[in-house]
Amino acid sequence: MSAPRFFSPNALPRPINPGTAFDVGEAVARHLQVLRVAAGDTITLFDGEGGEFAATLVDVGKRSGSVILTAFDPVEREAPIRITLVQALATSDKMDLIVQKAVELGVTEIAPIATARATLRLDGERAEKRVAHWQAIAVAACEQCGRNRVPLVHGLQTMGQWLSKPNDGVSLLMHPSAEQSLLGSIDASKSIALLIGPEGGFAEEEMSRAVAHGVVAVKFGPRTLRTETAGLAAIAALAARFGDLDGPA
Repeated sequence: MSAPRFFSPNALPRPINPGTAFDVGEAVARHLQVLRVAAGDTITLFDGEGGEFAATLVDVGKRSGSVILTAFDPVEREAPIRITLVQALATSDKMDLIVQKAVELGVTEIAPIATARATLRLDGERAEKRVAHWQAIAVAACEQCGRNRVPLVHGLQTMGQWLSKPNDGVSLLMHPSAEQSLLGSIDASKSIALLIGPEGGFAEEEMSRAVAHGVVAVKFGPRTLRTETAGLAAIAALAARFGDLDGPA
């Protein structure tokens, strides 16, 4: 059974000398207590800067925990293709699922956007809290799936705000009536921004504005997929075709 993995919001020391002591902080200590990890047990720590650390738990309390770092493994589990999921807001349970599974599938960044037909409306403090919640889901997904770099969940922005930012990769908008196919539109040497509409789809004005900014509309199969299905299915297809889900050679 593999050692439980925990994200450390505090930077871990590099390089380490075996026997280096480290305070894991309150958040990790709380998780250690919930999982009933005991002194002497081995855990894995990562801080998002690459690689992971083997550690032995010395003691744990409500607000802190002490470990001894025993080894560093520079292993990387990032996908070779860089994908930013630009996801129109969906109802909260769907967004939670989308963020979790997109991280597991290897996306590099997630950009939630407000669109005309989105069923979820957020602004101000509510938006900030929800983005922080999605970032925490991304962290938990990395702990589960073995990633050592945590994808950034960007702050909520409108579609227009996102389109106005410079982009040196290719931007693709999923649409069931598009003429070009998803996999036939990819230059795998560039980063990919994948735009996914809300439950009601993108409005015509949004479509026109996206195309005017160089976004390419693409289709993915003959069926119309739900917002929580479309992005995840497309990411999996891209990863299988150009990334790390194609299995051994």
